[in-house]
Amino acid sequence: MALAMSDLGDIMDFVVSKGNGVKGLSETGLETVPKQYVQPMEERLDMNNVVNQDSIPVIDMSKYLEDPKVAESICLAAEKWSFFQVINHGVPIESLDKVEEATRQFFRLPAEAKLKYTEENSPTCNVRYGTSFIPQAETCLEWKDYLSLLYVSKEEASSFWPRECRKQAVEFMKLTEPVIKQLIEALMKGLKVKEIDERKESLLMGSKRINLNYYPMCPNPELTASLGRHSDVSTLTVLLQDDIGGLCVRLPDEENSWAHVPPIRGSLVINIGDALQIISNGHYKSVEHLVIANEKRSRVSVPIFVYPGASNVIGSFAEVLKNGEKAVYKQVWYKEYLKHFLEKAHDGKKTIE
Repeated sequence: MALAMSDLGDIMDFVVSKGNGVKGLSETGLETVPKQYVQPMEERLDMNNVVNQDSIPVIDMSKYLEDPKVAESICLAAEKWSFFQVINHGVPIESLDKVEEATRQFFRLPAEAKLKYTEENSPTCNVRYGTSFIPQAETCLEWKDYLSLLYVSKEEASSFWPRECRKQAVEFMKLTEPVIKQLIEALMKGLKVKEIDERKESLLMGSKRINLNYYPMCPNPELTASLGRHSDVSTLTVLLQDDIGGLCVRLPDEENSWAHVPPIRGSLVINIGDALQIISNGHYKSVEHLVIANEKRSRVSVPIFVYPGASNVIGSFAEVLKNGEKAVYKQVWYKEYLKHFLEKAHDGKKTIE
């Protein structure tokens, strides 16, 4: 199937309105990336600036409860890198494989089946299938399709999440709860926060969303981006990536240097989000990251975004400021912060700036 798409309207109709996504576009056999996906030169990642050695820390969580050095290494990795990987975290590899395969199974569905979950057609605003990030707000589209699922309750998930992936996605979220709590606990200890009461728990992890991301093969990966540079607005993001690779993180204190986050079988990638940067008064910082497209294989990833509850006002914790440290960030209603992020194209760290 060869398509003649000369303008944005044709692309938007095929990819967005008809539910084909960029996966459907990739499967037409096109030999070059449509102009709507070509990144401006200043946004293209120069692969000469990507460090391929194992520079992102890998932390073994197996002795978290008995060895305080594990918690210390979590804080150090968060302070220096903002990104790290955890192994022996308690989530069985079989469950990771299941949710990865469920992601591929959902995106194998015909366009008309996926179309039921678009913003216009979904039975709930908590389930959304889409492509790129915010196509209507972007001057350059991203080479990615996604299914985004806000977790409200097991009952709602059973009723509204696609049957191809609901069981695996809910199980993955449930199994990651202990390691998420350990990570939050360790990071709070690093800030001298001794107790996480009900109010703080809502501020740190009052809401969760899981995304199933699909990055199709791309004929010109050097021209486009599967995911544009941005920082997450979460407290923490817990990511399962497959074995394809492509996730790159801006190196600390480096203007144009990036590190590839190598896939490690059974690991989870952890990164600090904007919310934790605000709560920690900048002791932990979010960092820009992006995903490079792949010419030969399609990639999937499954991030869990751990957010403050939407109704919370977030600001630096009192424990961080009690020794006279001045608040760097103004307090903000998290719902408004999230709304601002979701109304525009990916643009680095401009939301928090």
